[in-house]
Amino acid sequence: MNRTTASAPERMADNNGSAPHGSGTSLSQGLKQRHLSMIALGGVIGAGLFVGSGAGIAAAGPSIVLAYTISGLLVMLVMQMLGEMSAANPASGSFSVYAERSLGPWAGFSAGWIFWTLLSFAVGMEGLGAAGIMTSWFPGTKSWMWVLIFMVIFMTTNLISVRNFGEFEFWFAALKVAAIGVFLVLGILAICGLLPGTDAPGTANLTGHGGFMPNGMHGLVLGLTASAFAYGGLETVTIAAAESEDPIRGVAKAVRTAMWRIAVFYIGSMFVIVMLLPWNTDAVAQKGPYVSVLNHLDIPAAGQIMNVVVLIALLSAMNANIYGSSRMAYSLVARGQGPRFLGMVSGGVPRLAVVASCFFGFFTVLLNYWSPDKVFVWVTNTLGAVVLIVWGFIAVSQLVMRRRLEREAPEKLVVRMWLFPYLTWVAILGILTLLVLMAREDGTRDQVIYSCGLTVVLVAAGVLRQRLAGRRTALLPAEQED
Repeated sequence: MNRTTASAPERMADNNGSAPHGSGTSLSQGLKQRHLSMIALGGVIGAGLFVGSGAGIAAAGPSIVLAYTISGLLVMLVMQMLGEMSAANPASGSFSVYAERSLGPWAGFSAGWIFWTLLSFAVGMEGLGAAGIMTSWFPGTKSWMWVLIFMVIFMTTNLISVRNFGEFEFWFAALKVAAIGVFLVLGILAICGLLPGTDAPGTANLTGHGGFMPNGMHGLVLGLTASAFAYGGLETVTIAAAESEDPIRGVAKAVRTAMWRIAVFYIGSMFVIVMLLPWNTDAVAQKGPYVSVLNHLDIPAAGQIMNVVVLIALLSAMNANIYGSSRMAYSLVARGQGPRFLGMVSGGVPRLAVVASCFFGFFTVLLNYWSPDKVFVWVTNTLGAVVLIVWGFIAVSQLVMRRRLEREAPEKLVVRMWLFPYLTWVAILGILTLLVLMAREDGTRDQVIYSCGLTVVLVAAGVLRQRLAGRRTALLPAEQED
């Protein structure tokens, strides 16, 4: 059987070989290898890197390099685990499917819907960020208008075909990679004193202005939490793999290159920034670290150049999150874990799931307009630590699934977790440590409490659904006898 004719039962593993409820077709395999490769590459360079890194530098100082290194190592472990499971069983529901198979339907339900909520909320947040740039260019316009325009554009492209999503992400990612590449080259030349008009700064900015850890462990912890969430979005490539021409090879390639991508783009950027500028420079907090470095190097129109790059990063993340949230909703419905209408597929696209994800994302924008200081802040805190909870589901699922694969289908282990099970336990311990550290800090305690509260509610709902389904199944034989 060739790869084309085996699409439904083999690639849509989250369906367990059956079509989704309310649909007579499955998702298309419209993503090419070049799409998947660039999604994996560009997915590392997100809005969190350009927008959120300034707060991390302000909190941790030069030790932000250490913070990004530690959280980057954790992310690499998580990606290796997710890559192992995805290469063995490509599925549009990704870790939600693996959680269900490893731990039970309650886990798939909880992990899937908490991730859908996070991505849909992120759609609105990224729309607001992009709208902020547009209103600065066009004074007098309203933020919600720009968000609506962007939402309609990306909703339409996602509704037409998965290939449109792939093409948008391909070019968005290419522009982001080019921008960060130019930034790193200029920064390294300046550090070495090879850029005209600049002198090599040495280590003055690393050791001066309060030292390498000017705010002590407190600052490092805040930098760790900021950097951990900046890595969010890497999961999208494993979701997209199920709709690619060769999902196994695509996932394996993405995982293999994860290490150098994280090292170059994130850790390399932070190193360049803290080497060239004092961490407590006002411009770093006010204009952003990337703009500040380009201004320091006398790059013409640095602010507008970075605004364009940030806008591209935000729109790319918005597009990717609409895609990821719609596929997660589709997968949940395909497994009987959600309202059936979201599973309807037309033209190889779960169109109602796309619309629902966009609607929820725009609703968060309205919350920001109606109640920015109360409801919107509460929602933000509720989803603040969700990324770590999702990583926890991935790690525990891999711990169970790896042993099962070794017994039942060792040939599927195309990608293998390093030093299993020791590094899996290291990742679980690292995730728990980050949650504990966040719970100890005043600025992040509410995020842990609310995020864990949301998880408990979803787990309870998943367990209840599982028990009710078990009772219905137990009653079937008696009903058939009658």
